[in-house]
Amino acid sequence: MISRYGTFFSLLLLLLYCIPCTSAAEQVLVLQIEDSITPASDDILADAMAFAKEGDYQALVITLNTPGGVVDATFNMMEQITTSDVPVIGYVYPEGTKAWSAGTLLLISTDVAAMAPFTVIGSAQPVTVTPSGSEPVNDSKIVNALVATAQENARKHGRNDTAAGLFITENLNLNPEKALEYGVIEYIASDLNDLLVQVDGREVKGRELRTSGAEIVFYEPPLRLFFMNIISDPIISSLLLLLGVYALILGLSNPGFGAELFGIVAIALGLIGTGFDVNIASIFLVLVGVALLVIEFHSPGFGVFGIAGLVCIVAGSILLAPTDFPRNYTPAEFQQTIILSVVAPTLVMGLFLLFVLYKVAVLRHSKPKFGELLGDSAIAQDPFAPGEFGYVRHKSEMWKARSEEPIEKGDKVEILEKDGTVLIVKKIP
Repeated sequence: MISRYGTFFSLLLLLLYCIPCTSAAEQVLVLQIEDSITPASDDILADAMAFAKEGDYQALVITLNTPGGVVDATFNMMEQITTSDVPVIGYVYPEGTKAWSAGTLLLISTDVAAMAPFTVIGSAQPVTVTPSGSEPVNDSKIVNALVATAQENARKHGRNDTAAGLFITENLNLNPEKALEYGVIEYIASDLNDLLVQVDGREVKGRELRTSGAEIVFYEPPLRLFFMNIISDPIISSLLLLLGVYALILGLSNPGFGAELFGIVAIALGLIGTGFDVNIASIFLVLVGVALLVIEFHSPGFGVFGIAGLVCIVAGSILLAPTDFPRNYTPAEFQQTIILSVVAPTLVMGLFLLFVLYKVAVLRHSKPKFGELLGDSAIAQDPFAPGEFGYVRHKSEMWKARSEEPIEKGDKVEILEKDGTVLIVKKIP
């Protein structure tokens, strides 16, 4: 009897032990890359890969919806995908999205590449924005390096290396059907479940994928990486720097409200977000603009220093926005969007700051309000005896008043001085 029960409990324990193993083996981790690839993106990918490896996930699916981003971070991510033991599936998703420029290079570097319907890849020609529009980067050293990298990754995964090169040299764009026809991707999938059914049984990195019906787990980065990803967005980091500059100007011009402390914190966060990769010319222009605005604040009126300072800061903000290659590997349209997203708030904040500084300067240089009352006349609104209080009207304002002589209603009085909120008056003969 004991032996029978012992055998039963042993089988039960073995079953309970095997259940979590089976569950973990049928999970797929999904990392969502949305918007720009930032300096924090490669750290997020590294953490997601470690998470997938420790949890024995079947694969890591990277969903791509990005205009591109930082070249160094993209190359680091491509290297991580190559060296990782975890099968990595690149998937342009959801419908109607795109993986342009650096996003395209990232897709063709994954172990399995797929696209959702109505998505687009390509536009990988490096460009720089100019006052007249945009120009392609024609430096053969840069272009050849990008082409060689893209083609080598394509060949490694058995993909069309000619198309990989044309993404860069000819700005080739492909929809899912053409990408599949040209051998750039392996699958077209309507959603994540459809993708996992299609790749089920495929051998990747020495293991057979068992993904059909697998549980989909969405990766959530730790708080540190989540915060870094936010502030490293090119628009957010640029605006943090400029907001910090304006707060610093306001704090230096009118100390005591803590604006300068906020400015220092915002500038520090902006610099961390950019990875301290800031255009020196933009910093110089912004500093000149700060100096001119401070001079304007201390000058007698609103004039040329304030306008010149605002122009310098706006010009500096254009250079501050990371739109040039290789700081930002995105199509020209997105680079122009970044410039507009940074310059427009900069202009609004600058005009508002000039208005505030002008108002503060007017108050500081104006005579005290009460000094203008001395010697003026007012009209008594009711009678009051010597030492008692009554009310007088000065222009459209009602003031509490007292006098050393009797005052009758309607008498015209002269304002001599002020005692707290009370006017000292005397009757005008």
